[in-house]
Amino acid sequence: MKKKWGFIAVAAFGLYVVAMYIYFFYSQTSEIPSALKGTVADPSTFLTAKEMVLSDDLSKIRNFLFFVATPLEWLLYFIILITGISSFFERMSAEQSKWTIWITAKYVFLLSFLLAILQFPLNYYKYALSKSYGISTQTFSSWMRDNVIDFWLDLFISIILVTVLYWLIKKSAKKWWFYAWLLTVPFTVFLMFIQPVVIDPIYNDFYPIKDQALETKILLMAEQADIPSEHVYEVNMSEKTNALNAYVTGIGENARIVLWDTTLNRLKDEEILFIMAHEMGHYVLKDIYIGIGVYLMMTLIGLWFIAKMMPWMISRFGSVLNIKQMGNIHSLPLFLLISSFLLFFSNPLSNAISRYQETRADEYAIELVENPNVAVSTFQQLTKAGLSEVNPPVIVKWFRYTHPPMLERIYHIAEYTVEDKK
Repeated sequence: MKKKWGFIAVAAFGLYVVAMYIYFFYSQTSEIPSALKGTVADPSTFLTAKEMVLSDDLSKIRNFLFFVATPLEWLLYFIILITGISSFFERMSAEQSKWTIWITAKYVFLLSFLLAILQFPLNYYKYALSKSYGISTQTFSSWMRDNVIDFWLDLFISIILVTVLYWLIKKSAKKWWFYAWLLTVPFTVFLMFIQPVVIDPIYNDFYPIKDQALETKILLMAEQADIPSEHVYEVNMSEKTNALNAYVTGIGENARIVLWDTTLNRLKDEEILFIMAHEMGHYVLKDIYIGIGVYLMMTLIGLWFIAKMMPWMISRFGSVLNIKQMGNIHSLPLFLLISSFLLFFSNPLSNAISRYQETRADEYAIELVENPNVAVSTFQQLTKAGLSEVNPPVIVKWFRYTHPPMLERIYHIAEYTVEDKK
């Protein structure tokens, strides 16, 4: 019976991969609407023929990998359950200790290490792909270092979360999901607070912007937006990528606006100021706090759904999944599978909210710098640096794009500027 389910799962995944490959490589084209051809939004006006080909090829591969990677993760969880690997890991973890925290820590380590090994080939391919297209500049040793940091940091956080989660499940089989969510609120806020000063510096070096003349311009703009000047930082991303970026991170006293040094090195001052104005827009419009609120609400719904779905799946398919009780730690892969499934299919909603916030930040930046031409040139440079897909298929936009596609952003600037002049 288990072999049959395993064969069905592998076969279904194989057919899905083939379907995705045909969809992205043979049935999809990124045609520009005829009304926009020849305009500043048309990539042929600011990308070379070679860059357009590279962008198209890279986008297809990236989109394909994105839609394959998550179902692969589901398949791995399923195989780990039906083969008894998860139960075996729990028995191994319980052999030398009776302390729940140590049993949980050992189990989570074994499961995390196995998943890291199984997913390494795909992750390495993504790294090599970015390197071959000139996006990544990171050495293999640096990339591996980041992966090792990711593993141990995620492991530490996972042990805490899983220990508390399964303690709640055993203590309150009916309301564990609500208690877990209540604890998620302060934990999420705490992580957001410490991330800029504790977590991010583990990966990169952060420091105040070095260009004094540019710093003066940024501080003046920050003063106009009523943003504390010490919240503007530079990060040394040129050691890892050629892409350009800036972002807002942290909350409260630790809130920061961060610019990659690649952005500072490759863009003109007025383009950098537009990016800064955009990020300041996120700060002024409280997008980080809105994002936290949306995340917590979706987490509440997700935990409630898992609390309903997981017991039903165990009662219906427990013999196949090798799970007798939800409170057993070896049921964790099923919890992660359902969580990953919900997260994947919630992407369209969370991404739509994010794109709305990005559009508002663009509008704020245009009003602050009062130069739409600079906004256009900035987006064009961002596209060139990252070989971005300017007009992705709708399904890609829904599931992948936290920012509006560049075609929409540039077109929106033109439309917004015209309406503003009326």
